[in-house]
Amino acid sequence: MHCIKLPGQRLTARDFDRLITEVHIRVATLNRFTALGTPLTHAVQ
Repeated sequence: MHCIKLPGQRLTARDFDRLITEVHIRVATLNRFTALGTPLTHAVQ
């Protein structure tokens, strides 16, 4: 159920390249959740 760590939790990877990948995954996940919650607005004429 908790397969994605929250931003406040520690990084688990020990290799630097894997740490970078883990950060990129977290950022992409947060960006996706933000995009899902942003309403689309259209101008009415």
